[in-house]
Amino acid sequence: MFDDATRKAGRGLGLLILRVGAGLLMMSHGLGKVQKIVAGDFTFADPLGIGAGPSLVLAAGAEFGLAAFVVAGLATRISAAPVFFTMMTAAFVQHASDDFATKEKAIAYALMYLVIVLAGPGKFSVDAIVWPAIKRRHEKKKAA
Repeated sequence: MFDDATRKAGRGLGLLILRVGAGLLMMSHGLGKVQKIVAGDFTFADPLGIGAGPSLVLAAGAEFGLAAFVVAGLATRISAAPVFFTMMTAAFVQHASDDFATKEKAIAYALMYLVIVLAGPGKFSVDAIVWPAIKRRHEKKKAA
């Protein structure tokens, strides 16, 4: 029914929608944390026992900064992995004793970011432009 080019375009479009949707939604959660840091308010949970300040900075960096990289499709798999870890920590460490409804949003985000880690950014991404160019350049140097 669909030819190979149509399937590839659909896959790329699906990954673009997933990346941009998950990234922008996550950035909306991270923005409040960034604003806390800028205001000098480092009160935050300490689910990993590293201190409230470092926990806040890491969560804000993942939820805002790395989510922005995911939106652009820049270092996508590497950027999505810490966001996945942050959401797993939120669901199963910070909210370990809470009911499922409380954990559900973090689990849904974790699943979205796991798909991005496994599937990659797709053809509509900065990675799809940059990495083939780097590969070609490397192959030219190797052939010379």
